Amino acid sequence: MDEDLRERIRREAEANALFNALKHGSDAQVGAILGPLMGANPEFREHGDEVSGVVAPVVNEVNALDEAEKRARLEEIAPERLAELDAEDEGEDHPLPDLPNVEDYDEVRMRCAPNPNGPWHLGHARMPAVIGTYKERYDGWMLVRFDDTDPETKRPDLDAYDGILDDIDYLGFKPDEVVKASDRMETYYEHARELIGLGGAYTCSCSGEAFSELKNDGEACPHREKNPGVVRDEFEAMIDGEYESGEMVLRVKTDIEHKNPALRDFVAFRMVDTPHPREEAAAYRCWPMLDFQSGIDDHLLGITHIIRGIDLQDSAKRQQFVYDYFGWEYPEVVHWGHVQVDAYDVQMSTSTIKAKIEAGELDGWDDPRAPTLKSVRRRGIRGQAIVDAMVELGTSTSDVDLAMSSIYANNRDLIDEETPRAFLVRNGFAPRSEGAEAAYAATEVPIAGGPETAHPPVHPNHEERGERDIPVGDAVLVETADLPDEGERVWLKGYGPVRYDGDGFAYTDDDIDAVREEGVDVIHWVPAAGSVPVRLRRTDGDVYGYAEPGYADYDPDDLTQFVRVGFARYDRADEDETVAYYAHQ
Repeated sequence: MDEDLRERIRREAEANALFNALKHGSDAQVGAILGPLMGANPEFREHGDEVSGVVAPVVNEVNALDEAEKRARLEEIAPERLAELDAEDEGEDHPLPDLPNVEDYDEVRMRCAPNPNGPWHLGHARMPAVIGTYKERYDGWMLVRFDDTDPETKRPDLDAYDGILDDIDYLGFKPDEVVKASDRMETYYEHARELIGLGGAYTCSCSGEAFSELKNDGEACPHREKNPGVVRDEFEAMIDGEYESGEMVLRVKTDIEHKNPALRDFVAFRMVDTPHPREEAAAYRCWPMLDFQSGIDDHLLGITHIIRGIDLQDSAKRQQFVYDYFGWEYPEVVHWGHVQVDAYDVQMSTSTIKAKIEAGELDGWDDPRAPTLKSVRRRGIRGQAIVDAMVELGTSTSDVDLAMSSIYANNRDLIDEETPRAFLVRNGFAPRSEGAEAAYAATEVPIAGGPETAHPPVHPNHEERGERDIPVGDAVLVETADLPDEGERVWLKGYGPVRYDGDGFAYTDDDIDAVREEGVDVIHWVPAAGSVPVRLRRTDGDVYGYAEPGYADYDPDDLTQFVRVGFARYDRADEDETVAYYAHQ
């Protein structure tokens, strides 16, 4: 990162931090600054973790100012932001905009409606994060409805039902009710029968190509005015499985001359030959399309507010025809754009990730290279860090980009104070991505003249947590890049000053002023004997190395900050090595 870019980041970060601190009446948070900063300045993203290193001290400087100083500084560097702040309505502050017309409802009832065709990628987290936050804000009600009425194209994965609920729990939310659409087939059939009785639906045996041509020309299907008794009989035959896939559909009568061809007489039910993977639903062959099924469920389950993608605007319009037939009021709708997440080479797509796993290109859904919730969870990233970053994106109709660095900053704020420190000397790196650092190497260096045991703190900010006792032995391992020139000194962190004579380290009597005033480098190290072999799994490749002996006493899910390396989650101890998953710097 060059100095001009660094200065730009500083300026933008200061304005954002001042605005954030004044708006919330509290200290600015690095995580809350990074999301909008990266979103508004895409060119910053390639510098990843470097940006947080620039932003953090700026935030600390802003937090040291009193309110009057903050206002004066914001007026100096970004007067338009101060004007924006002053123009905002007084009242309770929320990270998300108000839901429309909440005063018209006794209870805000929202639904998260996943298709259980596989484990969730990171983008899926946005819906429960936002809906769960609205639920808490309005003391509302949250439904998880599995929209699993496509047994063929988006075939449900039986493990995904519980897996998705587990992911929602990881994000910090609990649904008030959970339903599976495939359990509600008789309900959909009953409403289809009623719709037929209202003259709102007809059975159609046109081929897809033939109907598409009629629809695009604004011409009615020849089956549109079919006798209602025939329609009922043919629909019952569909339910009984007497037709094959593509042979018969049930269509909703809309406006055959509607200016939007996509809304003209859309399909409500179709035949599917492939049995549903759930035993309870395997006998059904006549399946509702999502627009019909979802529309019926939203009304019957009392949903008041729907959040859906901007690309699904036609869904609301199709469903409105059904609601008009039944005399129902349509829920409030908020449309938002898509979210994209940076820092991954793998496309954020369930089918793509599944294909890469099947091809052996990924080890599984929790491979650190996969942009999935299982992956970040295994890396030790808290669900709240993801929720905060998603909520900060808001509900704009524009497509938005989420920088992983904002999630990392949020997570750092959550775990830093409670996470113990440890040393890891890296020794070998199998790169998996183009441009990854080629190699790390450890060098064994004899050491003499100093204490037998080092006593670095468990946490540098909390003396009350005590010290780690690390036996030094006759030699230490250091990263080769940290090895000083012959005759130069380094400070072994938690141990003290040593001079390198070309063959080994000799302890010296220097005090800490050698670091503070003379610029002696502080490096991490581990004893050559008794250290723990570690494979550190990263998004860009596995790093191998040696951790201090105490790392052998860790338990699965324990977090540590490997000094000068980053935060990591202890995963397991194999026969020849201990495996940890890297979270972030």
